[in-house]
Amino acid sequence: MIIRSVELETVCGITSRLPENSMMEIAFAGKSNVGKSSLINGLLNRRALARTSASPGKTQTINFYNVNQKMYFVDLPGYGYAKVPDDIKEKWGKMIERYLHTSRQLKAVFLLIDIRHEPSANDVNMYQWIVHNGYTPVIIATKLDKIKRSQLQKQLKSIRARLEVLPGTVIFPFSAQTKQGREEILNYIEKLSDGEDGFPEERA
Repeated sequence: MIIRSVELETVCGITSRLPENSMMEIAFAGKSNVGKSSLINGLLNRRALARTSASPGKTQTINFYNVNQKMYFVDLPGYGYAKVPDDIKEKWGKMIERYLHTSRQLKAVFLLIDIRHEPSANDVNMYQWIVHNGYTPVIIATKLDKIKRSQLQKQLKSIRARLEVLPGTVIFPFSAQTKQGREEILNYIEKLSDGEDGFPEERA
C-alpha cells in the first residue's frame, strides 16, 4: 500500500457529532504513551501529522485522517492516564463506545500493546471491551526496537496469554524507530480495503 495523500479531515471532541463517512475506517486504540501517534506517523510516512508528546493523555479527541481519498485512519483517545480526572476518563470511554457502536464504515480496530511489558489490567479491559463491541482486535506490539531479537517470541507469547486472544488473532510487532512491521501492517490494511475481511457479523 503506497501512501499518496493524507489529510486530518475531522476532529471530534466529547460533545461532537461523529461524521457519517462513506469510506472504510481503521481505528487505532491504546493506552497513553504506547506509541499510537508514532505508529500513525510511521504508517503514513509523515513526521508530525499525529502529535506525539512526552506527556501521556495528549490525544483527547477522535481524529479522522483521510488516507489516499480511499479510507480513514481513526485515532482514538489514549486510556489509562492516571492524571486525567475520572469524570473525563468516563466521558472519553463513552465517546469511544459511541464511535464503536455507531460507525457504519469501521472495518477493524488495531489495539497497541507495549511489547516490553506484560499487558496491564487496562489493556486487558480494553481488549475485552473491543471484543464485546463485536470486533476481533488486531494487536500491534509497539517499541520492538527496545527488546532483543531473542526476546520477541517470549514477549508475543506473554501478550497472547495475558489478553487471552481469540483464535486467529493477528499480532504485528512494530518499531517506530526502524519502521520494522510497517509494510506488513499496510499490506494487511490494503487487503481489508480490497474486501478480504468483512464487517463483524454481529454489532452490539
